[in-house]
Amino acid sequence: MKRRFYRRVRRRVPALKKAEGQGQRQAQSQSNGLIIVNDDLFDKFNPSMLRLGDIKTPCQEKEAIAAVFDLSGFTNFCNQADAYLAIPSFLNSFYEWFFSSIVYGLTDDDGEDTRFWAELPMLVKFLGDGLLVVWNAHSMNDEQICRLAAIIYNICGAYQEDFYPQIKMEINKPPDVLRCGMARGKVFSIGNGSDYIGHCINTASRLSSLSPLTFCFPRRGFPIQEYLSPQYTQLFVSKYISIRGVGDDEPIWVAKEEFNKLTAKQRMQYRSVENGIAKVVAV
Repeated sequence: MKRRFYRRVRRRVPALKKAEGQGQRQAQSQSNGLIIVNDDLFDKFNPSMLRLGDIKTPCQEKEAIAAVFDLSGFTNFCNQADAYLAIPSFLNSFYEWFFSSIVYGLTDDDGEDTRFWAELPMLVKFLGDGLLVVWNAHSMNDEQICRLAAIIYNICGAYQEDFYPQIKMEINKPPDVLRCGMARGKVFSIGNGSDYIGHCINTASRLSSLSPLTFCFPRRGFPIQEYLSPQYTQLFVSKYISIRGVGDDEPIWVAKEEFNKLTAKQRMQYRSVENGIAKVVAV
């Protein structure tokens, strides 16, 4: 229907004299508040608005770590009076803190030099009420990948302990919790690599919404018991859970302290490792 409409409009335009036609169309636009369809509008409204580059470019496969961060309470924050004044201030402060926290977590200081122990993310994407962060894991070993999980766990905790108490003194009703779901797997580049798609991104997104937990990630691809110190491994407990679009019995790591605070009803969606194994054996 749109294509026929476009052709019908274009057939009428050449019938008018150029100057006269432009004057009539402008007068009509001003009188009824509508904008006349023309080639300039169609030239502006096209896939280039997605800023993905040449979408016909073949996908490039990469091993990646995807982390989806979600600001809990962002919708209520945006619904407050004069939110247009508070939103820019909050986002500016949050992003400055977040990016600095990522850089700090990925660097080691030996007293003389500061060095990155892992690469910076290859993609950081604005999601409205959160962020998608993707690392190229091709050159990362299991120890580095597990360490990255510990860094993100620390960032989620630091939001509540450090950033939130400070920002709520400056801005009314800011989001009070930063959640994150994390996953490892293959991603595929879109266009010139300005964006990526992949199963691990979907998994990370699902895990980021397991409220009220603030951080969880799959056991698959994250052998933390082998590569993290007891200081960190004791912080997590393994559970089985059904994840929509992923699987019915997915083994994940959750923060032990947060899990112990869940109500009996909230714990019903999580199964212990022993129960999960028994179910698999029975099948």
